Amino acid sequence: MTALPTERSRAKRGGLQKAGRPGFVWSLPAIAAFAVFALLPLAFAVYLSFTQYNGIRLIAPQWVGLDNWARVLTDEALHRSLVVTVVLVVLAVVTQVPVSMLIGVWAAGPQRGRAIVAALYFIPLLMSTAAVAVLWASLVDPNFGIPALLEPLLGKDNPFSNILGEPATAIGLIAFIYLWGATPLHTLIYQGGARAIPETLYQAAAIDGAGTVRQFFSITIPQLRNTIITSTILMVVGTFTTFDLILILTRGGPSGATSNLPFFMYDRGISALDFGYGCVIAVILIVLAALVSIGMVRATGYDKMQGTQEGL
Repeated sequence: MTALPTERSRAKRGGLQKAGRPGFVWSLPAIAAFAVFALLPLAFAVYLSFTQYNGIRLIAPQWVGLDNWARVLTDEALHRSLVVTVVLVVLAVVTQVPVSMLIGVWAAGPQRGRAIVAALYFIPLLMSTAAVAVLWASLVDPNFGIPALLEPLLGKDNPFSNILGEPATAIGLIAFIYLWGATPLHTLIYQGGARAIPETLYQAAAIDGAGTVRQFFSITIPQLRNTIITSTILMVVGTFTTFDLILILTRGGPSGATSNLPFFMYDRGISALDFGYGCVIAVILIVLAALVSIGMVRATGYDKMQGTQEGL
């Protein structure tokens, strides 16, 4: 009996690569691009963090050692920006996860008019962050926006009269805009995950007498486990690095109440021409974002995810 040719022999005769992962050469373009556009700027930022530099080419950076890093320990504005960043991340997760999941699961169903409602709901995805910020700044303007319309009903000094002028309402508005603008993207993710759930699971549950609510908690949520992890990681990383919305809408005000780490980095490094200290904040931001991402990957088992449909 003639032995079947092995995979290696077939690869040698046909000039084909062995089965498995692609060779290292295939990754060289991506590695080169990552090195040029990510690693080199990061290395230069680390260097500038040990210098005093105002961005003027004619004046070379002056080495100051750990002076910039020592300011981190006593800079209360930086500490406040870190707290604001954490608050925005927490608000984004606790609001976007349930809303995105519920709407995504609903949009995956056969309801009449679902496509029209979904299309209207996804409009924020077509708008730039700058346009969104200008739109909401106009809506909450105390002179001609919604607060001006509510003044005859609620009085001149009602809680909505100066939304961007109060720390609590300003941070709440930013969290709501995050919810309004980012939820459609995560809804698409949940919609795709919900459509991948086998209908036989729901049919079997219905035969056993499980209602819609029981099916949602016993079938839908467990089957969306990997989707929830993926979406949450994207929410955290995206909110952690948000900058343009705060720049246009509040510029970190009032009194730094909405200044997160990316905006604080811009305010100190670009606006104040203190590139050395701005690079310190940039390095801290990169390290924190990396640690949070790695921590979430390890804590949720994202790097070892398995399919949720084994045995079906």
